[in-house]
Amino acid sequence: MDSNNYCIIMAGGVGSRFWPLSRSSKPKQFLDILGTGSSLLRQTFDRFVQIIPAENILIVTSSVYGDIVMEQIPEMSEENILLEPLRRNTAPCIAYASYKIKKKNPDARIVVAPSDHLIIKESKFLKVVEKGLDFVGSENALLTLGITPSRPETGYGYIQVNGDAPKPTKERSISPVKTFTEKPDMKMARVFLESGEFYWNAGIFFWSLESILNALQRYLPEVDSIFSEMKGVYNTNREKKYIAEAYAGCKNISIDYGVMEKAANVYVLTSDFGWSDLGTWGSLYEQKKKDKAKNSITGENVMSYDLKNCFVNLPDDKLAVIQGLDDFIVVESDGILLICNKKEEQKIKNFVNDVRLQKGEDHI
Repeated sequence: MDSNNYCIIMAGGVGSRFWPLSRSSKPKQFLDILGTGSSLLRQTFDRFVQIIPAENILIVTSSVYGDIVMEQIPEMSEENILLEPLRRNTAPCIAYASYKIKKKNPDARIVVAPSDHLIIKESKFLKVVEKGLDFVGSENALLTLGITPSRPETGYGYIQVNGDAPKPTKERSISPVKTFTEKPDMKMARVFLESGEFYWNAGIFFWSLESILNALQRYLPEVDSIFSEMKGVYNTNREKKYIAEAYAGCKNISIDYGVMEKAANVYVLTSDFGWSDLGTWGSLYEQKKKDKAKNSITGENVMSYDLKNCFVNLPDDKLAVIQGLDDFIVVESDGILLICNKKEEQKIKNFVNDVRLQKGEDHI
């Protein structure tokens, strides 16, 4: 393994779209949501540790989840678990981790990845990661991972390659980026798919330490200055105190909006390795085995009649009789039951907010 290769795993999300199974006390990245015997975070760590030294993997999460990370990945050094006192999106998270890495290795090459994605073709994915790290090791580039779209998907952001450049092929899979586009409507998603210029944005990034720090200094100087001024306290007993002060004064901004959409040296590495961001119940339904009526049913005591296209996830000790639903989500966890039309699941975040206001934080 190359000792200059590092990985930053982002594990601070609250996973509200997977409510009520995912709760603020234990979000989806800490759950065995795929039924494999391992949490999504554990799977992510086990994936990267195959090609990156364990001591070079950092996990950034909320301070309230530090104990869960240690429980699920006991071999992690506490020094490599970065605890954020406040949620400030991905740019501060990446700046914090990058300056921690700089203290150890200014020649580092870094891959940044979320903790809760599904990767089906793991060996192919790891080869893509190695290719990305090799590229940013020799080029002053900010590289993002683009997934070849298989359908007009409205749940993902898109990356457009530069139309004047040669289109990606199996032999040439890295291209300059022209634009980043947020989640489109179905009509636009079809246009994207037909054009051949757009790829799903996987939210996975590669860069050298030097390239990302230069980009932060140029495009997010107010964020960069907060973390660069702390260079004397990283990996000391003063770090926690200073980080609390830093986050209190730090803006909430994503790396996509703050850096990637502004920089000129942005490239996309395109591939297809069976990827899903598992962002919704619907995306999980797509990955699950289904019966002849296209139902995915989890729960030993679910009795179903005339169900079609449904996702049902109930604890084994719950007896449920469900009849006549088509294209619904039915989920129960800790006494909270969600029944929602699959086509309307984007409203789950609104439901969660209403529950918070009307029933209290204990239910969130």
